[in-house]
Formats: sequence, C-alpha cells, structure tokens
Amino acid sequence: MREIKGILYTEAFRFAAGTVALEGDRIVSVTPCGEAELTPGERERYILPGLVDIHLHGCAGRDFCEGTAEAFRVMAAYELEHGVTTICPATMTLPEEQLGAVCASCAQAVRVETLSEGIALGDVIRGIYLEGPFIAAKKKGAQNAAYIRLPDAGLLSRLQAAADGMIRMVTIAPEMPGALDCIAENADAFRFSIAHTCADYDTARAAIRAGARHVTHLYNAMPPCLHREPGVVGAAAEAAEVTAELICDGQHLHDSTVRNTFRLFGPERLVLVSDSMMAAGMPDGTYALGGQAVTVGGPRAVLADGTLAGSVTDLYGCMLAAIGLGIPAENAIRAATYNPACAAGLAGECGALRAGNRADLLITDRAFGLRAVYKSGIAATFS
Repeated sequence: MREIKGILYTEAFRFAAGTVALEGDRIVSVTPCGEAELTPGERERYILPGLVDIHLHGCAGRDFCEGTAEAFRVMAAYELEHGVTTICPATMTLPEEQLGAVCASCAQAVRVETLSEGIALGDVIRGIYLEGPFIAAKKKGAQNAAYIRLPDAGLLSRLQAAADGMIRMVTIAPEMPGALDCIAENADAFRFSIAHTCADYDTARAAIRAGARHVTHLYNAMPPCLHREPGVVGAAAEAAEVTAELICDGQHLHDSTVRNTFRLFGPERLVLVSDSMMAAGMPDGTYALGGQAVTVGGPRAVLADGTLAGSVTDLYGCMLAAIGLGIPAENAIRAATYNPACAAGLAGECGALRAGNRADLLITDRAFGLRAVYKSGIAATFS
C-alpha cells in the first residue's frame, strides 16, 4: 500500500489536509488530518482527482474517427500526460458504416491494448460520445451536413452493438421528426444530450420531459438565450436534473458568459469539456475534423467559412482558464472531475478521491502546475 499526503480536494468539494492510500489500481482510504501533521513540502501540494473529459474528438495529431488502435493509444497517452485520466471520445456526423467501424474498433482496442505496464487502454477510454448524426442542418457547426440522419432507434441499437455497449452519450436535435419519441423510448438505454439544434424553449422542455438530461457545448450551435425566447439555455437552466457542457478555451464563450453560467446553473450542474480536435498539442497548420479541412492559428480552429471547429485546448487547460476567469478553484475542479463522471454514468469509478474508486489522481503545486499523474495507481512525473 502506498500513501500520499497533501492538501486534498475532498468529496465535499473543498480543500483539506489528508492522506490518500493506494493499493493496486484502487484508492483504499482517504483520511483527513491536521495541516500541522504535513511536512512543509506536503503542505505545498494539492492532490486532485484525475480529470474526466467526456467530449473530445482528437489530440496530438490523431482523431478518434480514424478508428485505429494507434490513434486511440496516442490520444489516451496525450490526455494522461495532461492530467486527464478518463475520456469518452466523440464521433462526428458520418455515414453509418464509418460510425459502426469506429465503434467496433474502439470496443476491440479497449479489450486488448495497453498504454504501459499496468495501464490498459480501456482504463482510460471509458465510453463513446455519439455527436451526430441526429442534428439540425442549420446548426451543424463543423459537422458534415451530407450525413445528417433523422433520429433512428434502430441505428442507435446497431451502433451500440458494434460498440459493445460503450456509447454513453447521444446528441440529438429535439425538433427533428421522431426525436422526442426516440428519446422517450430509449432514455433508459442512452444518455441523450440536446445539441446542434434550432429548438425553442418549449421543444427543449419537451425533450427534457422525454428524458434528455444533458446539453452539449451550451450556447454553441443553438439559438441564443433572449429575454422573450430563452431557448435551450433557459429550458436547461430551469431543469435541476440537466447538466450542461462549457468549452472554456477562450474562443467558444465570452469570459462573462462563463462566470454568469456558473451563477445560473450552479457549480453542481456544469461540465467542463475540451471538445478538442486533432490539433490540440500540435503547431499551427491545416488539420481535419469529420472529413473537413480545419485551419489552426494560435488558440483558434476554424473551417474555411470561419466556423469554429472544436478547440485546441485540453481539459486541464480549460479548467485553469475557468479558474483564471474568477471561477472558484473548487467549482472549476468539480466541473472537470466529479460532474462529468456523473453525467457519463462513471461516478462509481472516477472523478473523486473516494475509497473504492480507481486510483486516478493528480499532484499539483499551489498554482495548479501539474507535477504528477497517477493512473490506476501507476505514477508518471513531469518536470
């Protein structure tokens, strides 16, 4: 058994002195103590849960929809190096054959591939986020309109079979014909997220009543929240059972929007996501997303027409950005750990320093500079 002492980010979403004990790939105990019981060095470090990114498309020059074990390994390794210990990579709006192949390839890879001794690929990739094809053409964003489909429970079942049950989130535009019935009839099998939609307030409310419990990249690819037309944002804000994503990369949302959304929804319902594409961690240049060319310059990734095409920031960077905007660190960390784990149905294994959870944790300094990452109890230290 190994013990790590420091200032813990606790299950109460607060910082307190304590010890985390690890055995094998699990946390076996979390014990509080007085700060005076820590050494000076231990008092200068935070111990956080590993971050959980439930919505990303790529990084390190690779894209999830490549559908290869190598791409999955490169992505997972990059995310681990940047403090993200659990991921649910996202597909794009693509033909059924391609989506099925990606799902099947991922399911196979997580069964057999390893990243290093003691760390299996399946310990990092814990689900698939199906973003499209059930979206509205007018709010397609960087998605390819040629492959948009009407909501189809049969297609969902076929893809889930190919994925061996790995699909955890399904985006859907609730105004699409058949969408509300699809949500209502399949809400026990899938987590539906309102996304890429022209839905008004009433339609969004109907989707929530039908069983939608999440909103993909809030504000982006949906009507704005206006005083007489509150739209998806207003409907989601009123529904205590709904969580919502924010992309805090400095490009997708104004700083004031981030701060006010934390006030509107509360820290318990917001989920930070990177929505990163393959250029994350790469130099400026031309890349691809969903078969479309993306130009990257600095922190901004755009299609030829200027449409934002995902981010080039990892989730740890998004969390730091939120803190830099004045979001209390306790709330930003929660939105990057526990909340996404809950939204994806993973709260019993990650997202918190809790006995029985996987031994995924981060060591940082008091300025949140990342110093070490533990995945399944295996440590890797960065300078």
